[in-house]
This record gives sequence, structure tokens and C-alpha cells, in this order.
Amino acid sequence: MNADPTPHLILPHASALSDAALAALGTLRLPTLQSLLARLSLVDDTDRHLGEAQRGDEEYTLSAPHETLLARLHGWQGGDGLWPLAAQAAAADGLDVVPGDPLPWGLVTPVHWQVGSDSVNLIDPAQLALTEAESRTLFERLRPSFEAEGWQLLWGAPLRWYARHPSLATLALASPDRAIGRSLDLWLGKTPEARRARRLQVEAQMLWHEHPVNEAREAARQWTVNSFWLSGCGPAQASAVLPGVTLDERLRATLLAGDWPGWVAAWQALDAGPLAALLARARDGQPVAVSLCGERRARTWRLDGAGAWQRLGHGLRERLAKPDGLAVIQTLKDL
Repeated sequence: MNADPTPHLILPHASALSDAALAALGTLRLPTLQSLLARLSLVDDTDRHLGEAQRGDEEYTLSAPHETLLARLHGWQGGDGLWPLAAQAAAADGLDVVPGDPLPWGLVTPVHWQVGSDSVNLIDPAQLALTEAESRTLFERLRPSFEAEGWQLLWGAPLRWYARHPSLATLALASPDRAIGRSLDLWLGKTPEARRARRLQVEAQMLWHEHPVNEAREAARQWTVNSFWLSGCGPAQASAVLPGVTLDERLRATLLAGDWPGWVAAWQALDAGPLAALLARARDGQPVAVSLCGERRARTWRLDGAGAWQRLGHGLRERLAKPDGLAVIQTLKDL
């Protein structure tokens, strides 16, 4: 009988670089995480997998660190902004996705671009609370424009539509998690392929302007849908089965919204829940792993199982860990 898979908890948005985020970090008390990391060993750091040109400005890579980590776990070929996340999501939505099919995929996310006095920002699409009926209506209004340019457009879910076109094979674009809350000038591609996609974005803006769906949303004081975001491009690839791996995204919404009390509360819930379960296993000498992912890098700590003497050593390290979680806070700042 095969042994149980090693529980591996992946936590995106575990840290951020803004002054407000660093102030929130200073209020965190995470005794479980502190004890857990004292027992585990650092085994991987995405910083070691970045090219020299990307080091020093890792928060501006197109793919978020947790996406790059998952891509490596799946064994995908690709690169920054070119992991086949769209094809993977399409398969999960029940679309016919065939690894090895040369026609690539792209994830089309209906979004709201918030126009300010000096910049345009992307609102977290989850805040739209877009219904299926609204999504399908806007989708059908846009689909002929894609088809007129030789693209396919497929519906998967209210916030997940899918494009297929040969140009998507090499179109490296920013993950929505990178662009949300930041000036879009940083993230709009400048290649000919990106400009082709940009023309379709402009078409969507015109088609949806004063559309009945948006008029009703505006009357209800909801965000309108005034553009789309394209990401996750590339041909479908086989995905490795990842037994034991859990991607817990409860930190995401609060961090992207700048809701720092909510983010701290989500961290405390993690410390009392999933992290406490990992710590109990680690104290029993059972293998565990945890990956903390910030804006710049993802780091993975692991315990591959320990005998009695090793458990004793890990226990001493746990008791000698810095007080008040200082070591943990510094770890999170370094992400």
C-alpha cells in the first residue's frame, strides 16, 4: 500500500511590499507558523529559478510567485507570463482540452478598468459578482468580434472565458493578480501580438458601453464590465497529479483590496487551522511541507519525516525560536 501523500500547503499573498502591508505584518502574531518553521528546513526558493534580468525587480514579473511554483510542480514548459494556466482552467471548467494540441489557449476575464485622473487601475474581478446571465449576455455580444479576427471565444464560467488563436502561443501577459490595484501601464504588452489583443479590448469597451447589462449594474451601484483581461496563454500541457498539495487562497481578496485588518484575521485563521494541523503532524515526525508566496518569491519548507533524535532536535529549535514571532515576520518581509 502506498504511503499517504505529504501534505503540502501553498499560501499565496502571504506578504506584500507596500508600507501598509509592512505595517500590518508588524501586528501579526503567528505562534503556530513560528513553531512549524522552526521544525522545517528551507528546501526551495523561486528566486533561484529566476533569470538574472529578473532579479532585483521580482515583483514585476508577469507571473505571480505562486503561479511559477505551481507550474514547476506540474512539470510545465514555459516561462514568465507563459504558463498554460488558461488551458488548465478550461479543462477544469469542462471544456475539451487536449494536451499537445498546437492551438493555444488564453484566459479572458471580464473586468472593470477604473479610470483615474492619472492612471487606469484594474478592480479585482471577484468584486463584480457577475451573474451567469450577465456574463453570457456580454459574452455573446463580444464573440462575433473575436470570430471576425479569426479567434475562437468559449464560455467557461461567469469570470472565465477562453480564447484560442495561434498568436497566443508566445503571448506573455501579466496575471490578473499582478495587475490588480496597479497602474495598467505597467502590464499592457507592447508586442505585435499584444497590440492585436489590445484592439479586441477596445472593441469590447465600445460594444459594452451603455449596454443594458451595464446600465442595470450602474443603476444598482455595481461595477460595470468595461473591458477584459487576457492571461495564462499557451498550448495545453499535461498536468502532473499533485496529491497532498493544497492551494489556500484565503489571503488573496483582502490583500488585493488593501483590507489589512481582514488580511490579518485571515492569517490568524490559517495559523489556528491548516497550519496547526501541519504542526501536529510535524511534532509526530510525519512529513509536511509549506510554501509561503509573496510579491517577489515563493519559499518552501519541508520535513521529510524524523526519527526520535531528529524530533528532539526539532523540538529544541522550536523552543529556541525568536520570541514574539520576530523570525516569522522577517521571513514574511523577505517574500
